[in-house]
Amino acid sequence: MSSLTFRIVLAEPLYSGNVGSVARVMKNFGFNELVLLNPCELDRQARLMSVHAYDIIENARIEFYLRDAIKGSNIIVGMTGLPGKTDNKHMRMPFISPHKLKEKLAGKSGVISLLFGREDDGLRNEELEICDIIVNIPTTPVYPSMNLSHAVAVVLYELSDVKGETNYLADHFDIELLYEHIDEVLNDIEYKEHKEDKTRLMLRRILGRAELTGREVQTLRGILRRIQWKLKTGEYAKLD
Repeated sequence: MSSLTFRIVLAEPLYSGNVGSVARVMKNFGFNELVLLNPCELDRQARLMSVHAYDIIENARIEFYLRDAIKGSNIIVGMTGLPGKTDNKHMRMPFISPHKLKEKLAGKSGVISLLFGREDDGLRNEELEICDIIVNIPTTPVYPSMNLSHAVAVVLYELSDVKGETNYLADHFDIELLYEHIDEVLNDIEYKEHKEDKTRLMLRRILGRAELTGREVQTLRGILRRIQWKLKTGEYAKLD
């Protein structure tokens, strides 16, 4: 049976009232898995703002490291209100709208982590780098900043009726192994050191947007193994 499930991850939320409002929005649209990364104290305001959705907060998973918050994900989607906030053009990431995200995920099967940033500073560059897809909500340039729960509402509204099927996505752990394998090959071919970081990031962006299946990941790694074998021996060899 196909399964497309969503995990809402809030990175270091500053205000418990916002956490409560997010829980309420999640229940509005039928989502229930909440992960809080280094959250503020969840006081009475969280209960008040969640209204009848406080059970989502009670069942929320609290983590202290991002890698634990996103563990088990097939795709990590980062939300940003300022897609070009870095001055380094090589660090800027292509972004899509929530509606386009829905289109990309239709027919897929796996665990999708939706990563929302801090109210005052959003997601940091190193957090955006690990995301497979970046989403930006189109807003007026006069006042582009949105309240955290409002942003969550827009994204979850779009995803509330997305239909998953049996196109199983690769586990993010396997994707990371692929990235490590690519790093090995870049070293093997003595890729120019001053370009290596930029190239690595570009490849992560391309492959992240490709929504790879497990079989596709293994095929790519098979190609990389053949490249390494050729570099080592100077001969082609059949590998399992």
